[in-house]
Amino acid sequence: MSDDTGADAAGTPATPAGPRPEPIRFFGTTWVNHDGGYGARRAAVAVGSLAAAVVACLVLRFAYEGLEIAAIGGLATVLVVVMFAVCSALAFRHTWDGFGKRADPDRQASLRGLLAIGFVGSLLAYFFRTLIEAPGERLHREEYETSREEYERRAARRAGNPSKRKRKG
Repeated sequence: MSDDTGADAAGTPATPAGPRPEPIRFFGTTWVNHDGGYGARRAAVAVGSLAAAVVACLVLRFAYEGLEIAAIGGLATVLVVVMFAVCSALAFRHTWDGFGKRADPDRQASLRGLLAIGFVGSLLAYFFRTLIEAPGERLHREEYETSREEYERRAARRAGNPSKRKRKG
């Protein structure tokens, strides 16, 4: 049971009423108040995504060298390199846009192969976004603040427990 101070009988703070923030991968809900090691998490995610992109580029380099050793021809090698470059650019753009708006599940499913091939672009988008904020933080913050405002408006209209109201006349 909680009192008017928001604490229960044991004195521990009660959970605030209203909508709860949606957790972000690697950040949980620390993005709301930038607490709980938020800065360290951003740094770790930035370093991790950049390291993963570097390792991915090394793997692609080994694949390129395998194509050279196999001597499949210049045209095929150029096509593979162009395919990875184009897919990475498209994946970067799609991932970057996904931080600002909710992705359409049908479109996401149709682009799954392209995004898998262009994984380096997605990793780089994640790295660059982490330098600015937690990836998706702006979108989550807008949605959370909107839901909080709607909740506050609904709560302000309520005048308390209706069974305790005095009847007129």
